[in-house]
Amino acid sequence: QVQLVESGGGLVQAGGSLRLSCAASGRTVNNDAMGWFRQTPGKAREFVAAISRAGVTTRYADSVKGRFTISRDNVKNTVYLQMNSLKPEDTAVYYCATGPVTGAPLVATAYDFWGQGTQVTVST
Repeated sequence: QVQLVESGGGLVQAGGSLRLSCAASGRTVNNDAMGWFRQTPGKAREFVAAISRAGVTTRYADSVKGRFTISRDNVKNTVYLQMNSLKPEDTAVYYCATGPVTGAPLVATAYDFWGQGTQVTVST
């Protein structure tokens, strides 16, 4: 079992930045891909970013490309999401996930374990 705990969410003005963290415990996730997804009320969970086990491969949703950066620290068993130039449409609950797969999957079904989420609210 893996426990994932997200942190770093909050309220920020449009154009601002936040850095989300996701700390894993229970076992190492060094051999797993890790991803970030987000969800707003009434909508399906959507892919944001993913990173491969060694951090060589990263993938981003078109809506965040150039603004968000995913990274990982395998010593700390932690994945990060640096979010810059935030927009009101980035407002959502952000979830991290991990899965024992190669590459950096975009689909939620590739991930086995999920965190509880952290709220990000971007005001105008």
